[in-house]
Amino acid sequence: MISINTLKNHFENKHVGVIGIGISNRPLVELLTKAGAIVTARDKKTVSELGEIAETFSKKGVRLVTGERYLDGIDDEILFRTPGMRYDHPALAAAVAGGATLTSEMQLFFELCPATIIGITGSDGKTTTTTLISEMLKAEGKRVFLGGNIGKPLLPDLFDMTPDDFCVIELSSFQLHTMTKSPDIAVITNLSPNHLDYHTDVYEYIEAKFNIFLHQEKGKRVVINSCQNSRLDTFLYERLAIEGRENDTTYFSGDKILLGKKSVYEKDGIIYHGSTPVLPVSDIRIPGRHNVENYMAAIAALWGLVSIDTIQKIAREFGGVEHRIEYVRRVNGADYYNSSIDSSPTRTIAALNAFGDKKLIVLLGGYDKKIPYEPLAEPLCQHAKTVILTGNTAKPIEKALTESPAYCTGLPEIIMAKDYAESVKIAHSIAQEGDVVLLSPASASFDAFRNFEERGKFFKDLVRKL
Repeated sequence: MISINTLKNHFENKHVGVIGIGISNRPLVELLTKAGAIVTARDKKTVSELGEIAETFSKKGVRLVTGERYLDGIDDEILFRTPGMRYDHPALAAAVAGGATLTSEMQLFFELCPATIIGITGSDGKTTTTTLISEMLKAEGKRVFLGGNIGKPLLPDLFDMTPDDFCVIELSSFQLHTMTKSPDIAVITNLSPNHLDYHTDVYEYIEAKFNIFLHQEKGKRVVINSCQNSRLDTFLYERLAIEGRENDTTYFSGDKILLGKKSVYEKDGIIYHGSTPVLPVSDIRIPGRHNVENYMAAIAALWGLVSIDTIQKIAREFGGVEHRIEYVRRVNGADYYNSSIDSSPTRTIAALNAFGDKKLIVLLGGYDKKIPYEPLAEPLCQHAKTVILTGNTAKPIEKALTESPAYCTGLPEIIMAKDYAESVKIAHSIAQEGDVVLLSPASASFDAFRNFEERGKFFKDLVRKL
């Protein structure tokens, strides 16, 4: 087991800076103070905005630098960045040039964790796949720690972990960007352009994702989606070949039978691992073709660690994760679904496809991550009878839709709303018996909400009051 003395060996009497006092870094500040570090915590929020946590840290001897000039005068030996700040931010770059070592809360966790780490990343499906892997391991009787980008910092649990335990961690490109450690089992659910408001281009975004396997020892397991239909996938396969990792890789595919390689695929309604039948697709309780692929990823990651009986049990019992095509209620014969997690076109396309031939009233729009919306246009034309748009991306989505060859005037109907409260009111006024009203924004939430969870809860509250 890890002890506090392990941390003292790293940090005692060292000047350590922590950039950002958000959810993931608060336990880090606590641990650094216990380890005897001389801690400076910096945040753009003022002391009054930070509230109780600022007072708590001050009482523990933490130096606080807050407000607009919170990045001035960084002179620490070790510097922890918040995931949302680029490593090459001028203030961080200057600190590194001055001799500081730049790291992160997740990097430290990977360096110290004694348990088996299963890491999951990708453009879509991360949280559901992460949750499935955790549920399967727990059902098999394993002790599991679940966290990372899924919401819970795992640093405080380090002292309770043993080599027999499993850590199942969802990892974003922000967290992976500067990582020099990789998990024991690395899963990439899929790749599509995302977070181009943060990354310099799509290839930097993908390179960040690659850190999930680039620092593994040879022989460790890699799991990837073998859709082979984009330049991004080709880029991934080329990197696996360069790194000599093809023999360590298990491929899964939702649209083809894979032969001649370690693979998970569907044939005649059954998911197979190699030649072994594992799971009837009809047993999977959560809707949507994308969730079949999420099960494939989980099966590939856990093959040999959990039994087929356990996989089948979870498929029959697992009802899904909140904000992911989550059924809310029926109002006047129309069913309302919350899929607030859908912060990109690919996520929304998967949500649309989950409803088959049903015609939908779709609520879209939000914060603009500078990603293209053209791929969303044809699926909207195919599945939506009405599109209600709001937020910063309302106009880009409308433009992509109306300029698509698949669009005919009025099919789907396009309605602009000032906010999501008005969007729900409009949807309620036009929904008829048998309709589906789907919140699937294809955009981030930050123009109006703190996160997608807050957006989803807001939507559900509105629907419950109808």
